[in-house]
Amino acid sequence: MKIIFLHRNFPAQFRHLAVALAADPKNQVVFLTNSKDGQIAGVDKYLYKVTRDVSPKTHRYVRQLESAVCDGQAAWRTARQLKQGGFEPDVIYAHIGWGPGLFLRDLFPDTPYLGFFEWYYHAYGTDANYDPNDPIDEDSAARIRIKNASILLELAHCHGGVVPTHWQHQQFPTEFKQKLRVLHDGIDTQFFQPQPDTPLVFGSMTAEQIDRALGIQDKTSKLTPTQKIQREFWLKGLDLSNKLEIVTYVSRGMEPYRGFPQFMNAVSLLQKERSQCQVVVVGEDRVAYGKRLADGRTYREKALADLELDHSRLHFTGRLSYEQLRMVYQASSVHIYLTYPFVLSWSMLEAMACGCVIVGSRTPPLEEVITDGENGFLVDFFDSAALANQVSDVLEHQDDPQILAIRKQARETILERYDLSKLLPQHLDWLKSWSEQS
Repeated sequence: MKIIFLHRNFPAQFRHLAVALAADPKNQVVFLTNSKDGQIAGVDKYLYKVTRDVSPKTHRYVRQLESAVCDGQAAWRTARQLKQGGFEPDVIYAHIGWGPGLFLRDLFPDTPYLGFFEWYYHAYGTDANYDPNDPIDEDSAARIRIKNASILLELAHCHGGVVPTHWQHQQFPTEFKQKLRVLHDGIDTQFFQPQPDTPLVFGSMTAEQIDRALGIQDKTSKLTPTQKIQREFWLKGLDLSNKLEIVTYVSRGMEPYRGFPQFMNAVSLLQKERSQCQVVVVGEDRVAYGKRLADGRTYREKALADLELDHSRLHFTGRLSYEQLRMVYQASSVHIYLTYPFVLSWSMLEAMACGCVIVGSRTPPLEEVITDGENGFLVDFFDSAALANQVSDVLEHQDDPQILAIRKQARETILERYDLSKLLPQHLDWLKSWSEQS
């Protein structure tokens, strides 16, 4: 099979597929991306370069569409060079939303064009108007409608697509749902698995080592909020090897979409009640989804300024490697995961695969996976007191048979429904069936 993957990031959702396909010398795997980071053995990675930013004069409703068009045009130019060199793919598989694959079907009209679809935006009923303290107006509703423009183009011209969860599949227009198959990209349960009594220890590094790891070359340059917390964390390291109560939280960004303000409120309450509780927060000090604060602060900076917290028992790590992240999950007494009615994060499923006790938000993405009291616990997203109480209760009874059974059932859920060893062959068979039609 000759395949082109397209994703603004690398390798993202296509990592396992790319590795598996590249392992077979009969396949030729090409990956078009805008990300310089990372390599996969056997994968021919080509960078496409967007030549300009979105114009500030562009109507704000269509700036995301213009950005997608710019990505699509850049990826098309790179793919055209491949075609001029004689490369003709059997199948094209693009991540949908950012636009890199928009024009590939025009370049290769006889090749099946497939999409990995994550989300279809709605002004009402899902994420956009979820927070009652942040209502949307008619102007925002109009902008959200146009936000789907590039996604609708892809829906119209793709041959087929994949959506990771049933909840996400529900968001797409009825007339296109028959094109889309629910198929999660899978959790590597051989890697993410329980390891009882895992000590959570990260050794410290020198300032020079940290700067090299973070790619900081100019000592006078201003550090980003994430670089600041990573530098602070690695200078002192972390040793929780003798701690019995470790609460964990993992998110790409520290933002309302993933319940960070509610989480931090709960931490403040929890620390007052449980003097031995340690809290580990993994993620970048930025907003990946949703709005930034108007005053320029990050949500972490706001929480640290507004809340009464014991900083000696609150540890922000910044980004971690997969191996380090697994250590966090394996050492966790309770793992907190909160989200708006939006895309479900890999992190929650990875934590469950490691046997974590999840205390999460009672929102549709989690309700598809977690049954309260059976393989985790669900609380109201906005009720920080209820969150703190539920976490405290789990900590108090973490060695009880009920909690141990929930840990076991959390992993069983992943093994039954989200195990990479089951889903990857289905994904590969799906791609093969399309490639055979070309």
